[in-house]
Amino acid sequence: MTAAPLAAVVLAAGSARRFGSDKLSAPFRGEPLVHHAIRAARAAPVDRVIVVAAPGLDIGAWPGDPPVAAVRVDSAALSTSLKAGIAAAGDAAGLFVFLGDMPLVPPGVAARLAAALGRGYAAIPRSDGRNGHPVLLSRRAFADIARLEGDEGAGKLLKARDDVAFVDGSAKTVLLDIDRVEDLARLEHWGDDEA
Repeated sequence: MTAAPLAAVVLAAGSARRFGSDKLSAPFRGEPLVHHAIRAARAAPVDRVIVVAAPGLDIGAWPGDPPVAAVRVDSAALSTSLKAGIAAAGDAAGLFVFLGDMPLVPPGVAARLAAALGRGYAAIPRSDGRNGHPVLLSRRAFADIARLEGDEGAGKLLKARDDVAFVDGSAKTVLLDIDRVEDLARLEHWGDDEA
């Protein structure tokens, strides 16, 4: 792990067009969907968690460490959320990017990413040859992220780099997000034996 502290951002400001309603407040395993992503981010080796959220999203109260702070954005554009997360990360050496609609990120994957990052640009979990989340961006990526526009994420930047570390063999749950209402039921009973 890097000497300077890492931070985590949970992206929770998307429009959820395919879901048809307030996806991140939808109940999943007895609590709002976004709470699962926040809990996964808090389990990462970070000194703070930033939730970039739409104005009306209730992220709940998270006493204790690491602290959780909300940053509100009016835009659903992915680049806006990433930029807001980086701005709030301040002097962090790197930033984990968690997605608010991925409730089953396995414990321990973030620590493996931190160990793999070294002097690289980013570290990404991979399962079955596919890239997943969270992604750990080094501080060197921040300036490039600041130049993104619209609904553009970091994927294109990462594909163009040869200094990205991959953590292969991560659980399938690093790939599983909730896009539609039926995905809630499909993942509700997802077990460890399927990870």
